[in-house]
Amino acid sequence: MARIAVIGAGTGAMAAAARLAVAGHRVVVYERTETYGGAVRRFERDGFRFDTGPGLLTLPAVYRDLFVKTGKEPLEDCVELVQVDPSSRHVFADGSEVSLPNASRSGVVAALDEALGAGAGRRWGDFLVRAREAWDRTRRPLLEEPLWPNWQVLAEKEPYPAVPHKRLLRTRRAGTLAEIASWELRDERLAALLESHALAYGLDPRTAPASAAVLPYMEHAFGTWYVRGGMRELARAVYERCVLRKVEFVFGAEVTRIVEKDGRAAGVELAGGRVAEADHVVADVHPARLRALTERPLDDEGDVRADPGAVPPARFTLLLALRGAREPGAAHRTVVHPAAPESELDFLVSPGGDRPPSPTVTVLRPDDPALRPDGEHESAVLSAVVPADALWDEESTVRRYTDLLLEAAERAIPGLRERLLWHEVRAPGDCEDETGAPSGAVPAPALAAGQGHFLHPANTTRLPGLYRVGGWSHPGGGLPHAGMSGALVAGLIVEGPGFRGSQ
Repeated sequence: MARIAVIGAGTGAMAAAARLAVAGHRVVVYERTETYGGAVRRFERDGFRFDTGPGLLTLPAVYRDLFVKTGKEPLEDCVELVQVDPSSRHVFADGSEVSLPNASRSGVVAALDEALGAGAGRRWGDFLVRAREAWDRTRRPLLEEPLWPNWQVLAEKEPYPAVPHKRLLRTRRAGTLAEIASWELRDERLAALLESHALAYGLDPRTAPASAAVLPYMEHAFGTWYVRGGMRELARAVYERCVLRKVEFVFGAEVTRIVEKDGRAAGVELAGGRVAEADHVVADVHPARLRALTERPLDDEGDVRADPGAVPPARFTLLLALRGAREPGAAHRTVVHPAAPESELDFLVSPGGDRPPSPTVTVLRPDDPALRPDGEHESAVLSAVVPADALWDEESTVRRYTDLLLEAAERAIPGLRERLLWHEVRAPGDCEDETGAPSGAVPAPALAAGQGHFLHPANTTRLPGLYRVGGWSHPGGGLPHAGMSGALVAGLIVEGPGFRGSQ
């Protein structure tokens, strides 16, 4: 039985802890805040409840596998999973809109043809077929296996089978998501639909590789799911599974240093100087913090890295308490697209000016009695990707973004201004306080191609006995990917460096 110290109680960390405990190890989780879940948090006020992190789940099989492998009770005995239908409603700048059925290619094709004109559905359906090829080629190396030592193969080869396109007297193929939208979808509204999947993770479609086509494909193929009571219930269930498997949690415990002995990780030092010895250390923290905890390079020179000086975008969120019942047939998720998407992307890269452009806004309106005081009220969550380095400590910045999100949400929620009782602002700094990520930055899933800039650091490090888990390590951000990172780290510790993922 090995002693394992886990830094952070994020979802990926807890997924690893539960699996390691079942394998017979003694696992202690040190969390600097007073609760578990990382970004999967909840805010409560006046009988209203809100998810402040992820609001939906794709690939529930990741968590089904976790619960099967760590106990007798399956996931569905611990939480109530609900398939969201429609998967999403999209409101475009020209006033057109479409509701997309959940996990139904034929339904999506028919809905797009009816809403956007004949041929739109076929072009989107053909794109999904190509996106499936990219998924099939990258699923194992980017989700189910530890990062290959020869990761350059993933970085250089574009797995998306782009359609040949005549441009400037040459035949070219799409290399970015924006080029897929322009050359293959050929409709501004379909382009907005596609690009919103990348933007949700702070990715610029103009630079995101074509392999990002797997993001909409995952929703299409595996469905979009909600956990009754809010997504915080999923974090609760994973936490309780850890406790059942005898994982120990120490909250309010700030790790200040990773202890080394004989050239390997040997434990953690906590604020106050106490040292907790361990045979392995698993860290669910941002790379910058992990470097500070070790004060040594953790990867070989030239190893896979995004631009170390770049700060990924963050999220700005509004929690709305509304009077009046949710209207019948309202969509769980509505995406409101702006009139000038290029301006939004330019602003994310280089913020400036007196007023930011209108952003793409996601409106979540779960039909869930657990989130409202009674049937005559409704809770809703608005969110948009924003520059992490905007002046969020200035009241004027917060007020401008609040107005922009409310203005967009009026196109999704009838009578919003008249129904609004109060709102709560969640700026990037709030996420930073909870997760430790600088400026509240949000990690994206790992993607192939793009010269490796869209891959994440491997779960192993140059320091033997130290492992990385969670959204800032392979295979990247998002609830499914965090859960898989836990499975990968547990496999590497239990089976050793020869572990190659689940079969």
